[in-house]
Amino acid sequence: MASVLQSDHEKRKQISVRGIAQVENVTNFKKAFNRHLHFTLVKDRNVATPRDYFFALAHTVRDNLVGRWIRTQQYYYEKDPKRIYYLSLEYYMGRALCNTMINLGIQGACDEAMYQVGLDIEELQEIEEDAGLGNGGLGRLAACFLDSMATLGLAAYGYGIRYDYGIFTQKIQDGWQTEWPDDWLQYGNPWEKSRPEFMIPIKFYGHLEREGDKYKWVNCQMVYAMPYDSPIPGYGNNTVNTMRLWSAKAPKNFDLKFFNDGEYIQAVCDRNLAENISRVLYPNDNMFEGKELRLKQEYFMVAATLQDIIRRYKSSKFGCRDPVRTNFEAFPEKEEGICSPLEQLHEKVAIQLNDTHPALAIPELMRILVDIEEMPWDKAFEITQRACAYTNHTLLPEALERWPIHMFEYLLPRHLQIIYDINAKHMERVASLWPGDFDRMRRMSIIEEGHVKNINMAHLCIVGSHAVNGVAAIHSSLLQKGLFKDFFEMDPHKFQNKTNGITPRRWLLLCNPNLADLIAEKLGETWVTKLDELRGLEKYANDQKFLLAVAKVKQENKMKFAQYLESTTGMRIDPSAMFDVQVKRIHEYKRQLLNILHIVTMYNRMKRNPNMDFTPRVVMIGGKAAPGYHMAKQLIKLYNNVGRVVNNDPIVGNRLKVVFLENYRVSLAEKVIPAADLSEQISTAGTEASGTGNMKFMLNGALTIGTLDGANVEMAEEMGNDNIFIFGMTVDEVDELVKKGYKPREYYEKNEELRQALDLIRGGFFSPEKPDLFHDVVDALLNHDRFCLLADYGAYIECQDKVSELYKDPMAWTKKSVMNIAASGKFSSDRTIEQYAREIWGVEPSDFVIPPPYEDPCRGNEEAAAK
Repeated sequence: MASVLQSDHEKRKQISVRGIAQVENVTNFKKAFNRHLHFTLVKDRNVATPRDYFFALAHTVRDNLVGRWIRTQQYYYEKDPKRIYYLSLEYYMGRALCNTMINLGIQGACDEAMYQVGLDIEELQEIEEDAGLGNGGLGRLAACFLDSMATLGLAAYGYGIRYDYGIFTQKIQDGWQTEWPDDWLQYGNPWEKSRPEFMIPIKFYGHLEREGDKYKWVNCQMVYAMPYDSPIPGYGNNTVNTMRLWSAKAPKNFDLKFFNDGEYIQAVCDRNLAENISRVLYPNDNMFEGKELRLKQEYFMVAATLQDIIRRYKSSKFGCRDPVRTNFEAFPEKEEGICSPLEQLHEKVAIQLNDTHPALAIPELMRILVDIEEMPWDKAFEITQRACAYTNHTLLPEALERWPIHMFEYLLPRHLQIIYDINAKHMERVASLWPGDFDRMRRMSIIEEGHVKNINMAHLCIVGSHAVNGVAAIHSSLLQKGLFKDFFEMDPHKFQNKTNGITPRRWLLLCNPNLADLIAEKLGETWVTKLDELRGLEKYANDQKFLLAVAKVKQENKMKFAQYLESTTGMRIDPSAMFDVQVKRIHEYKRQLLNILHIVTMYNRMKRNPNMDFTPRVVMIGGKAAPGYHMAKQLIKLYNNVGRVVNNDPIVGNRLKVVFLENYRVSLAEKVIPAADLSEQISTAGTEASGTGNMKFMLNGALTIGTLDGANVEMAEEMGNDNIFIFGMTVDEVDELVKKGYKPREYYEKNEELRQALDLIRGGFFSPEKPDLFHDVVDALLNHDRFCLLADYGAYIECQDKVSELYKDPMAWTKKSVMNIAASGKFSSDRTIEQYAREIWGVEPSDFVIPPPYEDPCRGNEEAAAK
């Protein structure tokens, strides 16, 4: 790792980044560290705790961010580029310290400075709380995208909510998941900066009054949105973008009626109700829960964000000193005629909706343009459409947002009216294209009729956006052929694919430094921002010396993880055994139960034949179940009960171990992924939109066992089918099976090993204290196997046997591992963001390096111009 960073420092010196040595001077770093310990934390070395040392280090690192952060915003203000606004209700950021040091190129100096003052930097890094403001893949994708947008020099802003409590802390008690609050702000957050000067009022409730042909939203309840900014550093380019998260604050004035009645305490307590909006992240992944607080959160975020976007748009400049967008009046006449700034909004503003959670941005932007800026409806809608784009993340019906009309009616009355108007115009267009096709109109309507009238938020997003994308080739194809078929037939030009990606900075350079070093020895360092260059490793796939080096790195990672597991749980595992890992949210469609059936099958085989030739395995499952998701919580209990039996059976011994990774989160992923040998990506074909965990394992040299689902399809194309273990039905085969009438019990009766495994579970073998504990799990499989688990069981077991056989040949296994790493280039989030930028947002990524704070800003610009 050090060599990667050191040569990267040298590279930056070559491009005249003057004074880099001063920043990285260890003596200065120690002085800054001691200064923060003394002045910021008001401690000395006699009384300071490890947490104090972490905060002093974080503030020291932040010092290196602030100048770049300010200069980046100055640069955007001067150049006035098109700004990208990424709206997401979730950001699963994880820890910031190590990522920041790597992206700024100061990790070596920090490490040496801490060593010289007698501190272990790895121990300090472990103290940092994970910023867990997301449930899983969607939130982590948003975090990777922010990293890539900064690295590609895009003027991008991430907008979301600053939840007081992130995704719950999972604890396992007697095999069951219990949920504990994630008080991640308990000790403060050294990275964020509050911006009370940009506090924004947000309206709820109230009613409408008509004045001529205009409507006024009156008698509203007011809540304020307070912004907190966190820096997002790009890699090696001095760009530091901003993630702005909103926190709900009550209005300053008390309710005077209560105050005059002597109910002062009640008046103060009522303020908390307003602030509940940003209190907690909803712990639901791929499950829609239509709660009023959730709708409030969604509107709160988009309303604050859009007011902020308009404010920034009005105060921006066109590379000159004169403010020209202080209002929405027309520009001076130009050669092509008179144009209004609003007509050019989409040329300066791109709004990306991360799933349907920020869908209210569409009616909110309409409200601002029509009600406040007094723009004609058709022009306002054209501008809204051209500014907004929508990413779909799921095909599961239960995950699609459908809000009841009655909830909108009293919470957001003006927005309901705007949505009705948008739908009326949309229905006119559908009727003109397909006259008399009332069934199509019903299917395509934003307003769904039925026992309860609902607003289909996905339909609102499609109608109000100029681009709609899926997140893997197969997912985008299924959207066009299935879920959004009618919309695709109407506007095929809107639909695109943008296969997801991951940032190689966190998911290789940070979490697997020894592998990064090994790659750098062969390929140099430019692969960190040009991941396609990993293809160069293919020529070393038959180099025995290189294969041994890769195998050694993997073994070291496994030993390190085994030590971590023993120190945190007391459980010992064999680092020479295959590490078989499935980490993701616990959900029926992700089929952790199929994995459990494989464990039971292996256990039964060993019990039948104790002397059998068996490839030792440590099977690890990690992930959180939504607190209200009964079946998912049952699966966690079942897995832990199976583990209790298997791990304590003397016949099995150390050949098979079953481990549940408690409280799976970003910082734990950074430990387990580099150590994994086998990655389980076994969802039913056609249910996983993309997956990004599969990409992280691939990049770190784990082999994948998986179905042809999500990004697995493209991974197989990139690496070749010989280097991935594909099993099970395709999407078409699943559809065909369901159409002809899937009878899961037939598979149970035909397959003896499957029958034995299910009978063991149903018979109470793994729950002797309560024999009927898992009846629901087995009965659901036999009578209503929604995700075709039993149909794929035989192929899965057969494929796992091939995995075990290959693992006996370390060189053959490692060769496939190298081919996986070499084929990972496509799955960089840099590539994904480049495609978003060019094909949706209409901007070009830049490799311009902003001059650092201690260098004359003009100098960098002059050199860039000269080039």
